[in-house]
Amino acid sequence: MASRSSLRTPLGAVRGLGSAKDGTHHWWLQRVTAIALVPLTIWFVASLVVLAGSPFEVFTAWVGQPLVAVFLGIFVTVGIWHLKLGAQVVVEDYVHGEAAKITTLLVINFACVLVGAAALFSILKIAI
Repeated sequence: MASRSSLRTPLGAVRGLGSAKDGTHHWWLQRVTAIALVPLTIWFVASLVVLAGSPFEVFTAWVGQPLVAVFLGIFVTVGIWHLKLGAQVVVEDYVHGEAAKITTLLVINFACVLVGAAALFSILKIAI
């Protein structure tokens, strides 16, 4: 008699998430953040090209617009989340000592929260 797992479709096997029950979710989050970053990065780079050479006051007025501040906040949040996910995968795959792995992951998480909070605070300070 065939085992139960051999009767599953490939999609069913993927949705099972493996033994850790976390890998597929992490993989999907990384792909979703990457897709979200494509239009956000194009918008951000295009905006910087338009603002290139402008005085500081023009830039701060641009950031002070509510819609721009929201998009900047989303861009920063999604970008840092994507960074954290990617760095976590690298550490989990290539750092072999358990203490070093845990320490590195803690430093990455702390740094991402710190940089994200500072960036969001800066955007809000200019926008308000």
